[in-house]
Parts: sequence; structure tokens; C-alpha cells
Amino acid sequence: MDPFATLGIPRSYDVDLEALEKTHRELSRRLHPDRHVGSMASERREALVRAIDVNAAWRIVRDPIERAEALLSLSGVGVGEDREPKAAPEFLMEMLEQREELARATGARDLAAVRGLAESVRARADEAQRDLSRGFAKGETSSLLGRLGELRFYRRFLAEVSAAEDERTA
Repeated sequence: MDPFATLGIPRSYDVDLEALEKTHRELSRRLHPDRHVGSMASERREALVRAIDVNAAWRIVRDPIERAEALLSLSGVGVGEDREPKAAPEFLMEMLEQREELARATGARDLAAVRGLAESVRARADEAQRDLSRGFAKGETSSLLGRLGELRFYRRFLAEVSAAEDERTA
């Protein structure tokens, strides 16, 4: 499935998520099973399948990692963590140090330190997304796998931060 075609938008890493959300809502409303109650069974099934596709496409396109994977896949580049080049040892060491700092801050219940770490990694994730955007705009799809892998590391780190914040506020 081409999630961009399903949603009727151009294939691009840069998407206007607010406008796309409105498009998704409108498509969902139009395809909702309740609107097809009086239709023939085949038409109801078709509307249901299209609604499922629209929802799947929305989930893909709104997520920066899945959106990049979809664009790469549509360009003929194999995707998945097992296809990405190994991260540089310096990057891995830096991420390990960040996780250790997060563990210390969490253990000390230092929410300000946790948030500071999150801010730093969020800035790096934003930069990775900007690099992906520039790369896709230039058509440099095969060179983007490494940056996509880094974005995955940042996302995992930020998920750990979120869990630490949730634990602290619970």
C-alpha cells in the first residue's frame, strides 16, 4: 500500500500534519460503515476496506520513522532495523552515556535533569528529521538509512524519558 496515495497527498517526508488530520477525518467520515448501511454488501465491504486502509495510512504518515520507511520502501530501498548500517561506535557510546545519565537522574528523582536530557535528545531527533527531510527532497534515499537508525535510538531514549516522567508523577 502507498499511504500517500491512499490519503491523496504527494510522496514527501514533509507533510502538514494538521491539514492531513483534517483530510483523514473527512475520509474516515465518508467511509464510515454507518454511512453505508443501506448499500449493497459489496459496497459496505469496499468502504470498510478503504476505511481500514485510510487509518493505516494515517498511522504511517503521521509517524516520522514509519513515513521515512514508507518513502524508502516506495523508492525500492529495503527498510527495517536489520537493513540499516551499524551505528558508529562514537554514537553508540554517546547514547549509552545518555542512558546512564538518565538512569542516575531517574534514580535520584531529579525530574529537571530528566527533562534536560530529554530536551537535548529531542533537539538531536529534530535535527535527524530535518536531515531526512533534506535527503528525501534531494532524492538521496539510499544514504538515509543511517540517519533513520539514529532517529530510532532517539525515539527509544525519549520513550524511556516518558516512562521516567510517568513514574515520577504517578
